[in-house]
Amino acid sequence: MTTISLSLDTPELAQAYERGSDRQFNHGKLLIEALGVRRGQRVLDVGAGTGRLAAHVAEIVGPEGSVVAIDPLPLRVDIARQKTRSNLATAVGRAEDLSAFATGSFDVVYLNSVLHWLNEGQKQRAIAEAARVLKPGGKLGFSTGSREKPHQLEPIQRKVLAEIGKEAQGTLPYKLTVDEVRTLLERAGFIVDSLEIRTFVDHAADVDEILKHSGSSSFGNHLSHLSSEEKRQVRDRLARELEALRTPQGIRLERNLIFAIAHTAGN
Repeated sequence: MTTISLSLDTPELAQAYERGSDRQFNHGKLLIEALGVRRGQRVLDVGAGTGRLAAHVAEIVGPEGSVVAIDPLPLRVDIARQKTRSNLATAVGRAEDLSAFATGSFDVVYLNSVLHWLNEGQKQRAIAEAARVLKPGGKLGFSTGSREKPHQLEPIQRKVLAEIGKEAQGTLPYKLTVDEVRTLLERAGFIVDSLEIRTFVDHAADVDEILKHSGSSSFGNHLSHLSSEEKRQVRDRLARELEALRTPQGIRLERNLIFAIAHTAGN
């Protein structure tokens, strides 16, 4: 297992993510709906990326509310800052350190496709910090990769990597099970409202589209342990394997995310 690096992002990857993050944006809107975000609320988006979902939430809460969007990747925060809204603020920040925010200062905190990039200690600190900055009765919501139901691409990729004598490092090493998510939340004092695995179906034109999305979504970590020649071998082998999943709409892949909604004790 490798440590996820925050230093591999590039302007090209950040722009590619902005253009190709429809999947994250669309399931993020489902998360916001499940949280019941409403007009006038103060909301914190942790791991906001290029700010697409934060801008959407800013429209929901309206001028009476506000959204703060933070992300540890400065290049992506720069793009988020271009989504100018009077009630949207952006800053570089990390999930496990919300010391810039006062205790009890938000109605809602959410992390959309963020938690699986944090190791165990970071996850615990991130959830504890979310609990601290939420008001009594405030809500936390997140979507995160499922370990018991991994992305359909993962076993195919492991097979291909094994064929060239490599392990699946630099992908998604920090996924959780539903039971682990429940334990994580309850240890931080949250009351769990809902916890489920949701399945999404994506279609891609070819292997290059899949690899481009994986690279930008992982801010350069996907297959980063491979040499250029090894990456070429993986790309060619994946292309052959994925053809078996081609439909008239493109290469069909299922992915699974844990959706969790919880609240703090209080009113």
